[in-house]
Amino acid sequence: MHILIAPNAFKNSLSAAEAAQAIQRGLCPPFTTECFPVGDGGDGTGDLIIERLGGQRITAQVRDPFGRPISTWWGLAGDGRTAIIEMANASGLRLMDRNELDPLKASSIGTGDLILAALDKQVDRIIIGMGGSATVDGSAGILQALGVRFLNADGQLLKNLPESLTDLAVMDMEGLDPRLGKVELTVLCDVANPLTGPQGAAAVFGPQKGASERDVQHLDACLLQLARVIQTQTGKVLSTLPRAGTAGGAAGGLYGVLGARLVSGIDYFLEITGFEVALDRCDWVITGEGSIDEQTLQGKAPFGVAVLAKKKGRPVIALAGKVPLHEIPELKEYFDVLLPISHAPVGLPTALRNTASDLERTAAQLGVCLTPQRN
Repeated sequence: MHILIAPNAFKNSLSAAEAAQAIQRGLCPPFTTECFPVGDGGDGTGDLIIERLGGQRITAQVRDPFGRPISTWWGLAGDGRTAIIEMANASGLRLMDRNELDPLKASSIGTGDLILAALDKQVDRIIIGMGGSATVDGSAGILQALGVRFLNADGQLLKNLPESLTDLAVMDMEGLDPRLGKVELTVLCDVANPLTGPQGAAAVFGPQKGASERDVQHLDACLLQLARVIQTQTGKVLSTLPRAGTAGGAAGGLYGVLGARLVSGIDYFLEITGFEVALDRCDWVITGEGSIDEQTLQGKAPFGVAVLAKKKGRPVIALAGKVPLHEIPELKEYFDVLLPISHAPVGLPTALRNTASDLERTAAQLGVCLTPQRN
């Protein structure tokens, strides 16, 4: 029996690759296994794509969310023509202390710096994974780095973006880097949220990035005004665009101004990395991530894995730190077995520390169940 191990990252605990290795350690012969860690556009997806495409990391000097200089990296695929950018590398929550989070001031400008670095290598295609950002600026920082000027009704340059976006009247795009017109820009989205409103970027993700209730209201107004100006100047309508709210609205801004393609992160990842070829070789699939529930069905990585596996007629086992207490028929349709990995009631900090050992232990027990019994 050959088992394909394809988990997503277990947030705040293990990367997708580390989770796959833990599961593999738990599964003993007579199985053969293949690790194929997956990503849906969240933090870490870029690394996985770089590895699968035979690429390399390239160092770059960029600005962090508060404009401070930092050294980070982006990826160049083996074809030499495809750039892979992790927004979190330049504009991520993990770059900041918890007590300094401030989405009214945090900028995505460093991600724009990474795009410029990729353009300098004369790439034809740029793939951006947007998970883990610290920003709710609608891509204003990225666009600034690429040459866009944000002006008020008096023609004065706006300062303190994104907080001042409510005063936006015109985007001056005269200085926009002309090389962008020759590049295919693809944004990997791990959520389907709209740009504004109760399910929008500010309301849903702002609090995770340090926004108070008042901040959320102001940021939503900022994104709404940005969307109005974009519609006036480019004709692109963001108000009803699925996935526009990804990464604090950065996905929507890049679509509206640069014509970026917004795609399901996991679907694109599985296609570009040749996941179906690995599926053809296996008998069972094991996937998983930190939590699996109804939200998983909205395009999270385990769901994408399960959809393809079911098309191939492969049974799917999902492992998670947290699963629903009651059976959900929609989940059962895609996951033949859904198992929690915790073996005792513990607090979250302990559970996060124990993720690797819990995955290994659960996989070992699962292996016993899957092993054919001889009379």
